[in-house]
Amino acid sequence: MKYIPFILFTVLTNAAAQLMLKQGMMTLGPISMTAETAIVRLFQIIFNPWVFAGLATFVISMASHLYVLSKVELSFAYPFLSLAYVAVAIFAYFVFREDLNAWRIAGIALICAGTVLIAQSGISSHADDKQADAAGVSTAEFGSKS
Repeated sequence: MKYIPFILFTVLTNAAAQLMLKQGMMTLGPISMTAETAIVRLFQIIFNPWVFAGLATFVISMASHLYVLSKVELSFAYPFLSLAYVAVAIFAYFVFREDLNAWRIAGIALICAGTVLIAQSGISSHADDKQADAAGVSTAEFGSKS
């Protein structure tokens, strides 16, 4: 459970990146490219301040995720990223006035319930695996004793 704050940081930076990318694309308007303007248009997109900040935030999010993956099981950490959808949907409702209807709310509730179940399933970090191996105990046995 000590890695949950790092996982949630990953989730929040991932969601923040999405919101920044959306803001950037809204300021640019609809995208249209031709073969002659593709390179110039691509640079306009990438160097839009909001898009650039969103991409930079994704790099931070990915660095955080890599740290988490070095500490806990992928099957434990990865499902938490679905909470980014929850955060994005809620913030998009308030910031961009996007629709948050009953179906989306039900989906958000299911995502939250699933994430709670995964969090309750326990966590085995890579350090736990090494300690168990050194003690001659299988990871399954070690996880059930703690």
